[in-house]
Amino acid sequence: MKIVSWNVNGIRARIDAVAAFLERNEPDVLGIQETKVVDDDFPFEELGRLGYQVSLAGQPAYNGVAIASRMPLTDVKVGLFDDGPDAEKRLIAVTTGGVRVVCTYVPNGKSVELPSFQEKLRFLERLRTTLDVTASPDAPLVLLGDFNVAREARDVYDPQAFAGRLHFHPDEHRALDRVLAFGLFDAYRALHEDAGRYSWWDYRSGDFRNNRGLRIDYLFVTQGLRDRLRSAVIDVEPRREPKPSDHAPVMIELDLG
Repeated sequence: MKIVSWNVNGIRARIDAVAAFLERNEPDVLGIQETKVVDDDFPFEELGRLGYQVSLAGQPAYNGVAIASRMPLTDVKVGLFDDGPDAEKRLIAVTTGGVRVVCTYVPNGKSVELPSFQEKLRFLERLRTTLDVTASPDAPLVLLGDFNVAREARDVYDPQAFAGRLHFHPDEHRALDRVLAFGLFDAYRALHEDAGRYSWWDYRSGDFRNNRGLRIDYLFVTQGLRDRLRSAVIDVEPRREPKPSDHAPVMIELDLG
């Protein structure tokens, strides 16, 4: 079973790249962040032609999450456990192929000096509580998405420059570690120890060309799935497209027998 996480930075702008990626890799499940469209404007037809059905939670211009699967989608839940009806669309969960898949887009935080940074930390706390009240670490679960946090020094192109700054702040690390303490493991790190492998690069200053990036996109898996990991890759090819997302897709393959 192949499962992908990809912040596409606008699904309508990136649908050709998404379709090409799906045709090339044939994943079973794709978790999408930053769709940036209301539900009615999502390109269902294009993904349907490739054999995918979609569950989504969209909003105009910002945020938006979706899960596309070649298998039936059941038990669809939108939002954190305490979200109100007007909450930003940042989380969707489904069951597909016997696996609970939770797709999230964690707030950026903007700056450690702003209230939005505290909101980011609270989102991560609420994400942990959502897992506590809706899921079990003993069940097959994948939590994937753009977390806007680089976990370790090897996930940052210049750890000294980023120390204490947004995306690499100790408070972010503690908050994300608490999410993982639910019983989750970084699928990519379970198979790869090397530094310099990133999933996001700024559009400016030739950052992608010079590999000045951050690894902030993850697939976290419960123990039972960690034992079934066959591969984990960051596919940089879509980042080379003429009009790419600033994120690369991350894909894992599980041997589910």
